[in-house]
Amino acid sequence: MEFFGRKKTGTFHKKRDVKEGTKRYDLAQYAQSSLGSGNLKEAVQCPKEEDLNEWLAYNVIDFFNQVNMLYDSVNQFCTKESCPVMNAGPKYEYHWADGQTIKKAIKCSAPEYVEYLMTWIQKLLDNEKVFPSKVGNEFPKNFLTIIKNIFKRLFRVYAHLYLSHIKQIQDLQVDAHLNTSFKHFIHFVEHHQLIAEKEKAPLTDLIKKMLA
Repeated sequence: MEFFGRKKTGTFHKKRDVKEGTKRYDLAQYAQSSLGSGNLKEAVQCPKEEDLNEWLAYNVIDFFNQVNMLYDSVNQFCTKESCPVMNAGPKYEYHWADGQTIKKAIKCSAPEYVEYLMTWIQKLLDNEKVFPSKVGNEFPKNFLTIIKNIFKRLFRVYAHLYLSHIKQIQDLQVDAHLNTSFKHFIHFVEHHQLIAEKEKAPLTDLIKKMLA
């Protein structure tokens, strides 16, 4: 597989697709058409008379795919040696815990953190009790909490890409894709209030520009 003209190396999580004929597929078509209008403030809003949980679920899948592919574009440069700690610049360091297989937060390299994260999200997406796809199955009561946790952690990957790998991203000419993806992401989380202000601190200046 190639991404932005570069052959894939290393671990890559398969792109998640939404099944044709489902409500989530209809939302995907709506999202693509609204993004094409160029008005992000409107594009991130849940369509009228649609279930907000379904809208959040579709967008989790979309941003999971985007972050997965963006990170894969530089994974040859993001190694245990070059990035021994998952961070967003010198002031922010992230440890991993999922509450199940790893209950106590552990310090790990950036590629290990991203691998843990993508595997964790993938398992959630595959869990019918968390992301129901069958008619009649309901979203769990703590669904919004789960969604916020996913977006918070996806933000950390964006932050790491910007603050640790922007030179390689520019050299690969992937920076326009990164900026477009992050601008969409930050408009979405701002509109739906999914990430606390303190979590966004590493990219405060960039976020201000994106939202201006």
